Amino acid sequence: MNYYIRMKVAIVHDWLVNYGGAERVVEQMMALYPDADIYTLVYDKKKMERHFPPEKVHTSFVQHLPMATKLYTKLLSMMPKAFESFDLSSYDLVIASSSSCAKGVITSPGTKYLAYIHTPMRYAWDLYFDYYRRSKAITRFFMKRQIPGIRLWDYISSQRIDCLVANSNYIARRIKKFWNRDAMVIYPPVDTDRLSPNKLPPEDFYVVFSRFVPYKRIDLAISAVGQLNGKLVVIGSGSQEKELKSISSKYRDADIRFTGRISDNEVKDYLQRCRALIFCAEEDFGIIPVEAQACGRPVIAYGKGGALETVIQGKTGVFFNEQTVDSLVNALQEFEKLEKDGIFKSEEICRHAATFSAKRFRDQLSKAISEIN
Repeated sequence: MNYYIRMKVAIVHDWLVNYGGAERVVEQMMALYPDADIYTLVYDKKKMERHFPPEKVHTSFVQHLPMATKLYTKLLSMMPKAFESFDLSSYDLVIASSSSCAKGVITSPGTKYLAYIHTPMRYAWDLYFDYYRRSKAITRFFMKRQIPGIRLWDYISSQRIDCLVANSNYIARRIKKFWNRDAMVIYPPVDTDRLSPNKLPPEDFYVVFSRFVPYKRIDLAISAVGQLNGKLVVIGSGSQEKELKSISSKYRDADIRFTGRISDNEVKDYLQRCRALIFCAEEDFGIIPVEAQACGRPVIAYGKGGALETVIQGKTGVFFNEQTVDSLVNALQEFEKLEKDGIFKSEEICRHAATFSAKRFRDQLSKAISEIN
């Protein structure tokens, strides 16, 4: 029997209120250690109990505040104290899944502690000024006063971790920059077993699949496809929905359709049938481009961040170099020329995506844990 399976294990995650890529990482951690306890800032039982049973979840004092599962992002100043309040002294192994403050838990000297870092806090470090510009006056007031202290705590708490794991080389560089620590890279798990090509010729439309928030830059995809009088299916929802639909209405000769939120099987169907996925964000890793490739479809991606580690130029997709409509239009035209020449092979694209499988993630994570001194 594997020694580590018999250890007492705690898994710490920032918050459990919506199911996304970070929560899939936690699920794979749970697959390795099914008896582990989960510690988190706040927990939305209604949304999350199907994935994370309530009897396994321990929440912080923030859970008891009014509207905690809705307003938790506004409570950054409380988060360090909340995570440091967890008593993890009885655990042999602690694993954190962190893009905010979860990695700041305190462990005993005899406890092995690995932190899987989705990103150091962007709003405290490199994107501070971007968040500041886009915030209202009251938020700016608190940012000026709180963020310097948060940065100090973030750095200090990073020094407590025995083994740092980054979800991409891009994030490993950010960890080195802000925490002055080296991190190994283990790419996140992608459910490549569920996704596969449909073995039919692609249909004449592109796909965007994303939350409708500003940094995803869905507006670029709409405007670029619109200028080319092309077809685009926009999957998702969010705060920008009204704005994005307004942009699409300008392109009357294009066919731009919004689906809203749809099921995983419907998303899979669109990914299998599309010409390509358009991915305009600068992401830490980006699971959606890998899912598209698992369906055998190429990706047209902004050439920064994690996409540079998941998409192969001229083989599984093409890049555009600037977050501008013109740059994306040029990339779409380049893609269509390569597509016409038969460059993109569905089977090869799918094989590339398989290198990001959930099993690979579990194997690499288990090895990293076994090597902690």
